[in-house]
Amino acid sequence: MTAPTPIQPFHSDRAPAAIGPYSQAVSCGGFLFSSGQLGIDPATGEFPTGGFGAQARQVFANLRAVLAAAGLDYSDVVKTTVFLADLANFAELNGLYAEAMGSHKPARSTVQVAALPKGGLVEIELVARLR
Repeated sequence: MTAPTPIQPFHSDRAPAAIGPYSQAVSCGGFLFSSGQLGIDPATGEFPTGGFGAQARQVFANLRAVLAAAGLDYSDVVKTTVFLADLANFAELNGLYAEAMGSHKPARSTVQVAALPKGGLVEIELVARLR
């Protein structure tokens, strides 16, 4: 029997620190699994001004930083899950998502939730393949 694949945590100072007892991301079995990222600016610990669009842009910057900590980028992403406080932001999300991902189109789920931590408007988690 083969030993189980070890779980390795990843952290970037260019993304907000976890606000609970969890890692920004962990790798296991050839994949990286990120925790959900809110649109918190890691320099200030606050949401940027500008509403949904500003928070979503920050989410993508935070996820980019977490991916980079593992030597990855958006082209390695195989699945995302998007949590929206209001599905009325779905069309704006699609535009910002396309900006961030470029021509890469990973699988995605998008759901509206009752609330997000700290009153956030959007949270995204992802799964990426390791190189």
